[in-house]
Amino acid sequence: MSLSFKEIFEQFNFVSQAKKYNISLWQHPPFLFFIIGLIIIGTIILSYIIGTRYFPQEYVALGILLITAILFSINYIITNSFERLAEVNLMKSEFIDIISHQLRTPLANLKWTIDLALKEHDGDKKEDFFKIVQEQNEKMLKLVNDMVYTSRIEQGKWTFKKEEIDLKMIVEKIIQEFLAFAQSNNVKIKVDFEETLPKVFADSQKISHVVSNLLSNAIRYSKGRGEVIVKLSKTDNRIHCEIKDNGVGIPKQEKIYIFSKFFRGKNILKYRTEGMGLGLFISKSIIDASGGKIAFQSEEGKGSTFWFELPIAPE
Repeated sequence: MSLSFKEIFEQFNFVSQAKKYNISLWQHPPFLFFIIGLIIIGTIILSYIIGTRYFPQEYVALGILLITAILFSINYIITNSFERLAEVNLMKSEFIDIISHQLRTPLANLKWTIDLALKEHDGDKKEDFFKIVQEQNEKMLKLVNDMVYTSRIEQGKWTFKKEEIDLKMIVEKIIQEFLAFAQSNNVKIKVDFEETLPKVFADSQKISHVVSNLLSNAIRYSKGRGEVIVKLSKTDNRIHCEIKDNGVGIPKQEKIYIFSKFFRGKNILKYRTEGMGLGLFISKSIIDASGGKIAFQSEEGKGSTFWFELPIAPE
C-alpha cells in the first residue's frame, strides 16, 4: 500500500513525534535512527576512500559490507530499545489520564448521591439513592477488575480452568441478564442458534466475560432503534459465536488498533465516554489462551460484527 506525501512527511516530522511521546528529540528512536544512519553513510564513504588507497578493491567492498552490517545491527538494537521505552512512557501517561477520568466520575456521583441520601427522610427515595450507589460501585469494580485482568495477562499469571462447557447455555444466560440494559438503550436482541451444538473446551467464567463484553459493546454503540443479532453455529471442529450490531462501526484507519490496550475509537467517544479500552484486549487474550480465534468486520456508520470460535471438547 503506497503512502501519501502527507503520511511520508509525518513519518519524518521528528519534532512532532517526540512531543507526542513526551520526550526530547534526542530520546526519540526514529530521529536517533536517522542520525545514526547518516553516521553509517559517512563511515562507509570514509572507509571506501581510505580502503581504496591501501587495499585491493574486492577487500574494500567486503570490508564495507561487514562494517555496514555491524553498524546497522547495533543501530537497530539501540533504537528498538529506545522505542519500547518511549511507548511505555506514552502508555503510562495515557493510563494515568484514563484511570483518573474513569474513576473520578463514579466517585463524584457516589459522593453526590450519598450526600442527598443522608439529607433525605423519605424511605422510598433513600432506596432509589442507594440503587444509584450500587450501580456506581459496580462500575468502579468492573474498572478495577479489568486492570487486574490486564496485569495478570501481561505477567502470565492468569490461570485457566478448562473444562467441557455448554456455550449455548452461557450465551442464553448472558442475553437474559442484558435484556433490561438493551431495552433501556432502545435495542432489540435477536438470536439465531443451531438446534444441537456440541460442548466446547474452555474456562466457563472467562468465556462468559468475553460474551458479556462483546454484547455490552454491541448494545452501547448501537444507534437509534438498534438491533443486535447473536448467532451460534458449528464450523468443522469449532463452535462459532457471532454478535452483530447496526451501530457506529469502526473507522478504517483505526481497525488495526481495535484489540490494543486502552484504545477507544474517536467516533465512539462521541457516543460513550465510559470505559478504559481494555475489554477487547482482555477478550482476545482469553480466546487466544483458549486455543480459539477472535476477529471482526466493521464499516463506519453501518455497524460491526465480532465473532470468536472455540474448539469442540474431545469426546
